[in-house]
Amino acid sequence: MKKRWKIIAGILCITLMGTACSKKTINDGEEQQTTVDKTGKEENENQSKLDVLRPIAYSNVENLNLEPGLYISIIGRNSNDSYWNEVKEGAERAVADINSMLGYKGDDKVRLNYSGPSESDDVDEQVNILDEELARYPVAVGISVVDSTACEVQFDLAAENDIPIVAFDSGSEYQGVVATCSTNNQEAAKTAASKLASIMDENGEVALIMPDSQAMNTQEREKGFRDEIAASYPNVQIVDVYYMDQLEEKAKAIAEEKNAAKAEGEEEIQAESLTQEDVIKYILEQHPNLKGICAMNLSATKLVTDVLTEVDRDDLSVVGFDGGNDQMKLLKEGKVNGLIVQNPYGMGYATVVAAVRDVLGLGNEAVIDSGYTWVTKDNMDKNAIKRMLY
Repeated sequence: MKKRWKIIAGILCITLMGTACSKKTINDGEEQQTTVDKTGKEENENQSKLDVLRPIAYSNVENLNLEPGLYISIIGRNSNDSYWNEVKEGAERAVADINSMLGYKGDDKVRLNYSGPSESDDVDEQVNILDEELARYPVAVGISVVDSTACEVQFDLAAENDIPIVAFDSGSEYQGVVATCSTNNQEAAKTAASKLASIMDENGEVALIMPDSQAMNTQEREKGFRDEIAASYPNVQIVDVYYMDQLEEKAKAIAEEKNAAKAEGEEEIQAESLTQEDVIKYILEQHPNLKGICAMNLSATKLVTDVLTEVDRDDLSVVGFDGGNDQMKLLKEGKVNGLIVQNPYGMGYATVVAAVRDVLGLGNEAVIDSGYTWVTKDNMDKNAIKRMLY
């Protein structure tokens, strides 16, 4: 049963002032370097990533008077890359802020567990993780859904046990999700389309490399890109779309086509021997006039740039998504022209806030916009941009 505490009347307003000083704090047994101002309030070096959240109420934990000792589960689509580490860090900061505000220590601390598939976007593993987490009866679950329809049985079970589900990064069609925190994916993809078209002088062929075909966020990105090209760039043609979760089907089609055209005596190509890299090379072969590629997440961007480097194709314009260190290196090296950089730290933080708000009966906005920014080699060193990178 959900626990509801009365909201403490009045808010103590603290004005940040003076020079900051450093101190060591302990968070779940780990020593961290933090900064405090003269009032004693801890500062957050990632505050700029919270300031772009809309509504702004999701950027802080004021009035989230959660009972001690409760447990929140956050489940991503991967457990070990820079993007998902940012989500984890943001969620952990929100829980740390709650514990600090309420003075919880030791066993009284609100706890958080972040988990995700060891292989990116593994639907079966994510569903298994969700089963395991629900068996621990968390007070709330935040999840970035790999397959928009795959978790409905588990979501029904969560509803039966009064465990609210908050979606982040990639949403779900399930009606009982209490809130979704994500990039405005259609708008971000429209920006990507506009920028790529401009780089291509608004003329020529483009291909889309999608990380998957099932997640709601990638479906929204494809729609946004297509809509923008159709509405504003009549001389730009989308000639191919590749979904990275459909390697087996694409490899089979490529093998059949190449085997049908092979010369006598040539060895047959086995579909199971073809890789993601082989598919990108095939797309390049099939579209010799290709001028641009939009890669819709970190792994898709890496795939594209690795292949273009291997085949020595520096004539193609590339727009990608996400903004970790590897992506910034690609910008500096000129292997991508620009990146749509999302705000995974803000997503993680806002997901915890939304989950706790529902537990306390405070209500939620249906959609929380975590924001994005356009980053190029020319602007990546500007302070406003650097604060959004990870």
